[in-house]
Amino acid sequence: MKVNQIKIKKDMKVSELIEEFDGSGVLGSGRVSRACNLLAKMIADEDTNVFMSLGGPLVPGGLRFVISDMIKNGQVNLIVSSGANITHDLLESFGGSHYRDVGGDDEELNSQGIGRIADVYTSSEDFEIFEKEITKIFEKIASEKKVVSIQELLYEVGLLIDDENSILANAARNNVPIFAPGLIDSMFGLQLWMFNQDHDFTVDAVKDMHYLSDIVFNSEKVGGILLGGGLTKHYTLASNLLKGGLDMAIQITMDRPETGSLSGAPLEEAKSWSKAKCGSDLATVIGDVTVIFPLILAGALDKLDSD
Repeated sequence: MKVNQIKIKKDMKVSELIEEFDGSGVLGSGRVSRACNLLAKMIADEDTNVFMSLGGPLVPGGLRFVISDMIKNGQVNLIVSSGANITHDLLESFGGSHYRDVGGDDEELNSQGIGRIADVYTSSEDFEIFEKEITKIFEKIASEKKVVSIQELLYEVGLLIDDENSILANAARNNVPIFAPGLIDSMFGLQLWMFNQDHDFTVDAVKDMHYLSDIVFNSEKVGGILLGGGLTKHYTLASNLLKGGLDMAIQITMDRPETGSLSGAPLEEAKSWSKAKCGSDLATVIGDVTVIFPLILAGALDKLDSD
């Protein structure tokens, strides 16, 4: 079978571009096409529960609305997030922002109260507001409950957020549970620890596993959207181990497999651990999530609209 040369035309739809990618072989464009087609299949299958993992600075990188809209539209059923993405989602809900085109030496940025995430910037003033607002929320929740799981805590926080674009708020209102096994490793976690110094309030991380395992066992099929690597990727994979693994999954990562790290491991490797089923449909794309995921999601939705 010959490789088709990609043709670009004026005013072409995203799905048409993906179709051009489809016949271009197994380099990057071909992988993008495969991931797009698999994502469309995942979203369209009513028997598949879609688990999404959020690793890396996806909210600072501009994907907050993308993720929130997928929750609103019923395209994702469960989220595993880093503590950082939760923190940055709340930062914006409390009136803060993420900034660009600031530049400057990092030591000078430090003196100005500016934190840098590659070429995205945050303000210490916004984090000061975050600290005050999240403490108020902790106080309200702790006045009603003394022991909660991480997922329950994030659900309760989401119910108290008045922001139609918030990931946490939309997840709570649409019954999409958010798990965050590394929550303590974030500004959210730091404030939670400080709050616990003088409050009788316990967060039980193990309690999450009861609820999560019930979701897995009650799912006819599970599909994974793995954005970035690390703990969130592994928690999503490992949560399905007791049922033989994911039925289908896509991952987008900048990491490579040669070091043996999980972040760069091809999804096929998960089959050896029963974290992805033998015969499962898998697609890995090496690249920047903030570029590739909006592209394949737009293509998948375009494809579904035309079917």
